[in-house]
Amino acid sequence: MDAFSEAKASATRGARATVFGILASTGLAAVKIISGLLGHSYALIADGIESLLDVVSSLVVWGSLKIAASPPTARYPYGFGKVEPLAALVVAAVLLIAGCGLAVQSVREILTPHHAPAPFTLVVLVAVVIIKEAMFRRLLRTGESIGSKAMQVDAWHHRSDAITSLVAFAGISVALLAGEGYESADDWAALLACGVIGFNGVRLFRSAWRAVLDVAPPPRVVEGIREVAGRVRDVRAIEKCRVRMSGLGIFCDIHVIVDGDLPVRDGHRIAHEVKDALLATDLKLLDVVVHIEPPEALIG
Repeated sequence: MDAFSEAKASATRGARATVFGILASTGLAAVKIISGLLGHSYALIADGIESLLDVVSSLVVWGSLKIAASPPTARYPYGFGKVEPLAALVVAAVLLIAGCGLAVQSVREILTPHHAPAPFTLVVLVAVVIIKEAMFRRLLRTGESIGSKAMQVDAWHHRSDAITSLVAFAGISVALLAGEGYESADDWAALLACGVIGFNGVRLFRSAWRAVLDVAPPPRVVEGIREVAGRVRDVRAIEKCRVRMSGLGIFCDIHVIVDGDLPVRDGHRIAHEVKDALLATDLKLLDVVVHIEPPEALIG
């Protein structure tokens, strides 16, 4: 299976996991918002709205994986891999906007006297935390295995949701146990949850932004490329090795040192052998450009 076919298979796998997240988040959002309205808990309502945003972000991720898996065209010879980290940027931005909006509403609720939440809302939150944590772990594992930044960001969206639910649980518990005068503990919990959402949003935005700017993969990937290329017959050394991520795959530009007196045909052969050796690895390389250099290049 070539790298583009592998990327397509990975995208399909990621899309299936994302669809599962969309369905689960939709159901949980409905349960939380209805329970929050019936149980007089703004923290639970805010948590439900955050789950609805999970649905929107998951839809963005699902769409990006579909597009990223499309083969290269004459107009887009490098494929559509950049769509995937761009989607991660959108998801992170939605997370930040949601945190700001919910924080404003939380302050309004704190300043407005209201009833304490109903006890049954605690049961709802316990179930939500368990389900969301399970979703986070499943999506994160899938995202890491296929190398999808957007999926990993989406997974942390679910972890963020689980954390806000835990904070809401704590706030509602204080409001119920402490009694009169502590009804706003629920809203303070919602405000604290917004801080968690904002922190995660900034962290995930930075990660996605680096991917858009062609961040290099982990050092072990670059070292692996250098090692494979260095084992090719007639390769004396590796001068430069530039590697960049593009969605679910990697592009590489490598300079190899060979005997300066070799005929052009031999240099051409070595370049092809280096490229073939690298594309045959499991490093998810989409394409490799090999530059042949004489030994003097190491001195210069």
